[in-house]
Amino acid sequence: MRISAIRTAMVVLPLMLAACAGEGPGSMTYTDDRGTANQPYPANYKPELLAFMKTYLNNPVGVKEAVLAEPVQRTVGGRLRYIVCLRYNAKDSGGKYVGQRERAVLYVDARLDRIIDDAGDLCAGAVYAPFPELEQMTRQASVIVPANVGAGDTGSSG
Repeated sequence: MRISAIRTAMVVLPLMLAACAGEGPGSMTYTDDRGTANQPYPANYKPELLAFMKTYLNNPVGVKEAVLAEPVQRTVGGRLRYIVCLRYNAKDSGGKYVGQRERAVLYVDARLDRIIDDAGDLCAGAVYAPFPELEQMTRQASVIVPANVGAGDTGSSG
C-alpha cells in the first residue's frame, strides 16, 4: 500500500509542476512581465557583455573586428526583449582565428540573459559601431592595490 502512494506521487507531482510552468495566465515566470510591455533599457549593457564574453570565449585575448549595435527592442519567442547585436573574430583554444561571428545578446529586465548563436533575423539591419573594449580584453581580472601598501611591507608587525 505504501509503495502505490509513492508511485502515485511520482506520477502526479511532475504533472503538477509542468502545469505551473506552462504558458497562460496562471503560468510561473521569473520576471513580472508577460512579454507585451516595454522592457527597461539595459544601461549597463557594455560592462555586462564584456564580463560575460571573458568567460564565453575560449581565448578572450586578441579579439579583432569587434563591432556592436546599440540595444533595440525585438520580439523573441513571442516576448518583447532588448537585443544587442555583436560581431567579432576570436581565437580558438589553439590560438587560431575562427572567422567573424555574429551573436544576438538578449536582455531581460535590463540584465544580460543569454547569447543567441544564430542571430539571423534578430540582427538584420543592425547598425554597428567599433567595440574596442572587446578587442582589449585580457585573461586576468584587474587587480586594485591599495595606495598604502608599500613594496617593503611584509604584513608582519616585527
